[in-house]
Amino acid sequence: MDKNITAGNLTVSSAPHIVTSLDTAKTMQLVLIALIPALCASTYFFGPRVLLLTAVCIVGCVLCEWAYEKIMKKPVTIQDFSACVTGALLAFNLPANFPIWMALIGCVASIVVVKMMYGGLGRNFANPAIVGRIVLLLSFTSQMTSWPVARGMGVDAKTAATPLNLMSDGGQIPPLKNMFLGMRGGAMGEVCAIALIIGGLFLIWKKIISPIIPASMLGTMFVISLIYYAVKGGYQDYNALYMAVYQVLAGGAVLGAFFCATDYVTSPIMPTARLIYGCGIGAVTMIIRLMCSYPEGVSFAILFMNIMTPLIEKTVTKRYYQSLYGGGKNEK
Repeated sequence: MDKNITAGNLTVSSAPHIVTSLDTAKTMQLVLIALIPALCASTYFFGPRVLLLTAVCIVGCVLCEWAYEKIMKKPVTIQDFSACVTGALLAFNLPANFPIWMALIGCVASIVVVKMMYGGLGRNFANPAIVGRIVLLLSFTSQMTSWPVARGMGVDAKTAATPLNLMSDGGQIPPLKNMFLGMRGGAMGEVCAIALIIGGLFLIWKKIISPIIPASMLGTMFVISLIYYAVKGGYQDYNALYMAVYQVLAGGAVLGAFFCATDYVTSPIMPTARLIYGCGIGAVTMIIRLMCSYPEGVSFAILFMNIMTPLIEKTVTKRYYQSLYGGGKNEK
């Protein structure tokens, strides 16, 4: 309810009751700013088509939200910039050579199906960009797994395999330096780990996201990888520690940890719930990577834990109040 009830000098309204200068629009603008380093790196490695595809996805998502609200006679909410963030993240999960018309289908799936049909911002059951990526992956598998060669890879070909694909096929994997800097195959927004880390730390510094989710997700991936390769043996000439770092940097782990898993709507609020949620994403990702035929698993892991979020939050909240009224230690 948005209505206020006034009685004398007392005004009673629905939550939230603490008002700050940081609203939804400003929050989304800061997220877009945090994505700029990765966008610049991607443009350097894959060329100006990165900017075109990103612009198309952003405009497509904004138009989908505007058109749906106009058709359904609902208030227009495109000024909150949430559709812009969804469009940017969707683009970051695509190859730089992905067809424009296919990307627009991803925009419709992300905004109309996942977000607006469930009531708009704050009511979506999963991260719209993640679901959009999965829809495109299942619908256009060939185009979604055809990765252009990044500048500096030294590969004489039009397309290149991702680091996880190389490992799955038993090929020679790129060095960690290339993984950090972005000289590898992959989705255009996920290749440069250092740019994503800079953006993620910016969001943590601005208190837009909590470090619990990215730290627990990436930490869980590291620990599981370290144990797995220590028991099984390293990959080729690389030891377990090297491979643990490699798994954290490979695929969409860093992009997912800082920008997708931390979505306000689909991630938990309680600190303990966030820890469980992040560890769950990391664990499911590594189960898919190490035990399934599909080499990547971040998107599916985030979607799975998005669905699990209400159960995690309910369980943690219940235990918190039980400990609170039972004399236990309060959660801070």
